Amino acid sequence: MTKTDGKNLRAYQADLLPVYAPQLLAKAREAAGRAYAPYSHFYVGAALLLAGGEIMTGCNVENASYGATVCAERVAIFAAVAAGLLGPDMPPAALAVTAQPCALCLQVLAEFAPPDFPIILPAEAEFGEAADDAYQVWRLSDMLPKVFHL
Repeated sequence: MTKTDGKNLRAYQADLLPVYAPQLLAKAREAAGRAYAPYSHFYVGAALLLAGGEIMTGCNVENASYGATVCAERVAIFAAVAAGLLGPDMPPAALAVTAQPCALCLQVLAEFAPPDFPIILPAEAEFGEAADDAYQVWRLSDMLPKVFHL
């Protein structure tokens, strides 16, 4: 975990995304380098910007049983909850991830984040390679329009 300048950031403050998106993507790419993916060889990293300015990272961790595999996004979310930095009354500010999140990760994220929560992904350049300086922003509600609620 690293910490930004400590400002209380909100997901709806879109004007702050250009400031934090490159840093978050860099942290996500760094985390992807630590992924344990001996079966798929698909290395994913995530960087979750928390309300207090902290950045919690995660990487995918595979398992031979496949079902025990955990995605990068959930690793970051669970670590933030375990550190006492994320909860229903402390929503995150943004998430950067090196690959599109799966529905399971989006559903877990929806437990803590509002529908307009920004998810930052690398923008693709020619031939599918990610451009280092470009990114795209999606809202959680665009990626998961129907959230499961009890």
